[in-house]
Amino acid sequence: MPVSEVYFTNLRATPSLNLLKKLERLIKKAGIETIDFKRKITAIKIHFGEPGNLAYIRPNYTAPVVRLLKEKEAIPFLTDTNTLYWGRRSNAPHHIESAFENGFSPFTTECPVIIADGIKGTEYREIKLNLEYCKTAKIGSAIADSDIIISMNHFKGHEMTGFGGALKNLGMGCASVGGKLFLHSGSSPKIHEKNCTGCRMCEKYCAHGAVKVGADKIARIDYKKCVGCGQCVAVCQFDAARVVWLNSAEEVSKKVSEYAYAVLKDKPSFHINFIMNVSPDCDCYGFNDYPLVPDLGIAASFDPVALDKASADMVTSAPALKGSKISGLQNADDLVNKDKFHLTHPDTHWQSGLEHAVKIGLGNTEYKLINV
Repeated sequence: MPVSEVYFTNLRATPSLNLLKKLERLIKKAGIETIDFKRKITAIKIHFGEPGNLAYIRPNYTAPVVRLLKEKEAIPFLTDTNTLYWGRRSNAPHHIESAFENGFSPFTTECPVIIADGIKGTEYREIKLNLEYCKTAKIGSAIADSDIIISMNHFKGHEMTGFGGALKNLGMGCASVGGKLFLHSGSSPKIHEKNCTGCRMCEKYCAHGAVKVGADKIARIDYKKCVGCGQCVAVCQFDAARVVWLNSAEEVSKKVSEYAYAVLKDKPSFHINFIMNVSPDCDCYGFNDYPLVPDLGIAASFDPVALDKASADMVTSAPALKGSKISGLQNADDLVNKDKFHLTHPDTHWQSGLEHAVKIGLGNTEYKLINV
């Protein structure tokens, strides 16, 4: 397999070349204009950030990308899918409110926001894969139906996959609620009876007749009928239908790679990692901890695997920030060329996800870094 190209720009700016102009220059140098965008529905996959978290990508970075796409006659929109857990982004109305609250309005981004898996996370397309872990993948309809995928990824730590970058944003981030249940757990949900109100929404939306509300107004699951689709988790508004967390971090990482493959299958795509505010945990939390390393820059590539590997290598090579979550483990100056993500989350092994992505043909971990 040939070496993949990853383009990189640092965050030094001048009066004539601010960071937005540097981003535009970067993606042009990386070749985004070679994609035929004319009249193509183009999904820009991004994480809008859980309200209270301030580490997500600033919405201002989306506008130069959107403008370039529109110049090429694309039809772009910003998108994400609903969360598996109960929170401000677990249904489309609240999710869009959260996106606007964090600045992702059409006034800033110059394009609409569409939640890819619908009002309650139940709108998806089932993509056939027949890979090691995933025979099919449940991908949010608006993403699956798009012609082109652009991912804009905040590169940071993650408690299950070691770090979150392009593969995580594509694989986990494009999965419907039922898809997320499979990725995280692979087992059937359970009912937390204390929270159940007997509203029957889970019963109504269960396609297999596995959920029934009894005379005591408590929902119960017949596990002989349950297929683990996660629809009850998606539609429950009272945090009663819950995920059973079982899968190992390594297995989750491999499944995420297979879902990312499903998202990008047979479609042009381009990927941008923002290696800044590298917080130890996911932007799904309503807070963000002190960054692990200094802000490094922005990287772009057609190869999401090479992009994530290059980004991880840069974080590994960088000094740790004193006062960060890992700097207390040893002297921060001694953490240069140390795996910051494994130190932060010792039970994770992010390399497994990249290795599996190479195995299934999603990309390459061998790369050439080109400074712009």
